[in-house]
Amino acid sequence: MIVGVPKEIKTREYRVGMVPAGVRALTSAGHTVLVETNAGVGSGIPDSEYQRVGAQIVASADEVWKRAEMVVKVKEPIAPEYERIQPGQIIYTYFHLAGVDPELTKTLIKKKAAAVAYETLQLDDGSLPLLKPMSEVAGKMAIQVGAACLEKAHGGKGILLGGVPGVRRGRVTVIGGGVVGLCAAKVAVGMGAEVTILDVNLERLTYLDDVFLGRVSVLASDTESIAKSVRESDLVVGAVLIPGGKAPKLVSEALISEMSPGSVVVDVAVDQGGCIETCKPTTHDNPTFTVHGVVHYCVANMPGAVPQTSTYALTNTTRPYSRKIADMGLIEAVKSDRALARAMNTYNGHVTYEAVAKDMGYDYLPIMDAFGRK
Repeated sequence: MIVGVPKEIKTREYRVGMVPAGVRALTSAGHTVLVETNAGVGSGIPDSEYQRVGAQIVASADEVWKRAEMVVKVKEPIAPEYERIQPGQIIYTYFHLAGVDPELTKTLIKKKAAAVAYETLQLDDGSLPLLKPMSEVAGKMAIQVGAACLEKAHGGKGILLGGVPGVRRGRVTVIGGGVVGLCAAKVAVGMGAEVTILDVNLERLTYLDDVFLGRVSVLASDTESIAKSVRESDLVVGAVLIPGGKAPKLVSEALISEMSPGSVVVDVAVDQGGCIETCKPTTHDNPTFTVHGVVHYCVANMPGAVPQTSTYALTNTTRPYSRKIADMGLIEAVKSDRALARAMNTYNGHVTYEAVAKDMGYDYLPIMDAFGRK
């Protein structure tokens, strides 16, 4: 199979879809890997490292997309890339279709592309192995950027999360106790903040209570508990996930207006539409905006700011599946692996992931049925 790795073009997106170890795994098995020149530079990987393991360095993204049977990326294709998508092409990346430009879904359907989405590849135990490493990075970063936004110079109220003796600590509320929430809470606790985690899963709350040995408050998530915690917080982290679907709006604009001026919200769920009503996607160039005196940080590709960590963490998990698709072909690979089957968001002009179909207003066709359609 011919596998293409284009350079990411989202604002300040420095990650790359494949590292040299991934290239070697494919070339040693007889596959061809095309890497756009300088695709890995932002992650500290020069072209020479890719050439050393057998990649072909090509001069343009157009050539990568035109020649590749499978394109391996990090972020979803954006508008300049829509025309580059080839009919029937396999695209293996994060898509978050329910939370991005609806034109992307239309384009994938029109081109009959096979969208293999990292974020919905799900094991039988319910875990999301390709989402987990970036959730870990984003969760930890949420507290770092939130703490910076609380500084007066950045529009915040001037609170130090850890406080000092004789002065109260900063109050942090984390909505959602999954991977993002757990990692956010770890950093917040490490900085000395007063931390509350809310989740609807009581078993998860029990686990979090055990992990933190009583150093955080764990609360059952409902309208009242969210409202009370958010009002009293200096920093709120939105960490809610519905695999493949839009995040529920759990914090209303009215509630945001009740927070004290200079408070901060960081919505990690923004790439799936966000769980805070006032949030909208921002970029690393212009990461924040203010609503009702509350600073909002809503960068949709947060891990792109730390690419040397993020790229290797991500590709450690994506590599085995790209190799399986290349070795077996997409259809046989999907038939042999239920996790990979769940990653299929579109195929041959159909939407093959139920939550995406529901949120985007398309008919849903299970992937095994789609394989039988012409």
